[in-house]
Amino acid sequence: MNRLAGETSPYLRQHRDNPVDWYPWGPEAFAAAESADKPILLSVGYSACHWCHVMAHESFEDDDVAKEMNRLFVCVKVDREERPDVDAIYMEAVQSVSGHGGWPMTVFLTPDGKPFFGGTYYPKPGFLQLLAAIDDAWHNRRPELLDQAGQLTESLNRLAKLTAGAGELPGTDVLNAALQALAAEFDTEWGGFGRAPKFPQAMTLELCLRAHAHNGGEGARTVVTTSLDAMASGGMYDHLGGGFARYSVDAFWMVPHFEKMLYDQALLSRVYLHAWLQLGEPRWRQVLDETIGYVLRDLRQPEGGFSSAEDADSEGEEGRFYVWRREEIEQVLGPELAPAAIEWYGVTKSGNFEGSNILHRPVRGELARPPEVEVARQRLFDARETRVRPGLDDKVLTEWNALMLDALSRAAAATQRADWLEAAVANGEFLLQHLRRDDGRWLRSWQRDGGARHLAFAADYAALVGAFVSLAQATGQRRWIDAAVATADAMLDLFWDPADGGLFTTGSDGEALVTRAKDLLDNATPAANSMAALGLLRLAALTGDQRYREHAERVLALLGPLAGSHPLAFPELLSAVDFHQSGSTEIAVVGDRSDLVAAAQARYLPNAVLAWGEPYPSPLWEGRRDGFAYVCRDYACLAPVDTVQALEAQLTTS
Repeated sequence: MNRLAGETSPYLRQHRDNPVDWYPWGPEAFAAAESADKPILLSVGYSACHWCHVMAHESFEDDDVAKEMNRLFVCVKVDREERPDVDAIYMEAVQSVSGHGGWPMTVFLTPDGKPFFGGTYYPKPGFLQLLAAIDDAWHNRRPELLDQAGQLTESLNRLAKLTAGAGELPGTDVLNAALQALAAEFDTEWGGFGRAPKFPQAMTLELCLRAHAHNGGEGARTVVTTSLDAMASGGMYDHLGGGFARYSVDAFWMVPHFEKMLYDQALLSRVYLHAWLQLGEPRWRQVLDETIGYVLRDLRQPEGGFSSAEDADSEGEEGRFYVWRREEIEQVLGPELAPAAIEWYGVTKSGNFEGSNILHRPVRGELARPPEVEVARQRLFDARETRVRPGLDDKVLTEWNALMLDALSRAAAATQRADWLEAAVANGEFLLQHLRRDDGRWLRSWQRDGGARHLAFAADYAALVGAFVSLAQATGQRRWIDAAVATADAMLDLFWDPADGGLFTTGSDGEALVTRAKDLLDNATPAANSMAALGLLRLAALTGDQRYREHAERVLALLGPLAGSHPLAFPELLSAVDFHQSGSTEIAVVGDRSDLVAAAQARYLPNAVLAWGEPYPSPLWEGRRDGFAYVCRDYACLAPVDTVQALEAQLTTS
């Protein structure tokens, strides 16, 4: 075993038996490179990454390749999910050099960590040639490499210095420009945005749903309906066990990369929930139920945390766990049930994926299963459970758990599902117990056999603020507002840039990298600054603390001018712009009035906050009478009401 044997990350442990003399990221590796006068070969990936596995099998497990890597370089392995700060910096460098990015990521660094060349996946022959070329350049053209490293590092520093310009807050013109740009990117036939490969873009659909809630426009409704139906009918959705794969390799959501990521389940659960509340389609409630069901069944750990991901591969083959040959279905179901299942799931003898079938719904949007198909689904699911499962990445990431906690809290409140609320509370308590130090400092990652490690990043803190606000609104318990306030205060203390505004990725107490970057773009997960802006606006509305609003406004002023013209890069931030521009609706239900609470929770109110249950310091509680609901705008309130009908009337017009 190499030095990764002592690591807790499942991804790093996957490489502990490699003949490569891997180092984990840390001072020991940099000292070794300096002492040996060798460049660093940095390899970044994650456990559920299919092409990471391919490169590992071709190169890192190969004795000849490993011999060259060990001879010429100090080799460092990083789990991008544990160290998003490291990943983000060097991904920016790779994109600058090669014009594209992805994982596995391969970057060559000077012994002091400055990047000078990089790429993504390299097949074995090309990788061996690259190793020799880099070594030749290091020994014979080093001044050129050092100059390239200096230029790349300076470019990274410039990206971290984005300023707000005139500092004007974005308004409706920015939102309108963003929606027009999204309309131009929308795939009118298959939904989603752009061409293959296609990612779910849940945050962008949330933005369109907000637009529909404001004005009832058919354009936004079409975007949401087409996309949600096409995704849930395609092969990217697991029709037997619920949940979504990470993305589709084609434009029509049929063939996925089969890995299932916790953050996708969180963000897609949220948008299917909100679409169901706003547009009332029962099939979207079904998708919500089945996706949360998958998370609670297959990703929830006994302690209450959620595992990060399930792999795409099992038994050495991508998708093997999920696909079916027609004769397998006939054998499992027999002549009574097989014909109905074969028709329902679009099964053919030739298949749609390497001779097998990815189950899907040929009739888009028709998801409610007839009784005989439901019986068949359960039998196929039970049969699938006997197969070798894909690998589970069981590390618990604070950010991703917070995203799931937010979605689960919202869903539990809207549906009045006590079991979902119980799971949400258990997850919140797990995070407080296992991922927060005694001094209040949050940590990034937890492993059952290794405990918590790595200082949490801005994205962890920002996601926690939003999650604790949602859990407070779902439970009516003050402790979750207290947790949100404490986390928000710590976030601003540790990560805030007082000069230019916004949050740095790493805390003031964190490791010094080649640059102190900012997480600005909404990618597969919302950016730290986007989540912070929205979470701080919600928290300001609930507590009346205008300091939170002022910090959110500085983020909006920093990024708003870019967001209108690049909406696919800033959808979560644009939701924060919408919240700020529209103004918040504050709802306070005082006393034991569960009927009024349920009426407020059952509506899609994207820019509303709800205070109920245990009072906490806030103008929302001052001078209120038990048994009444108060609907306010910027703390100016309508007449108190004490019936569900009267409250619903006020919420409709607010």
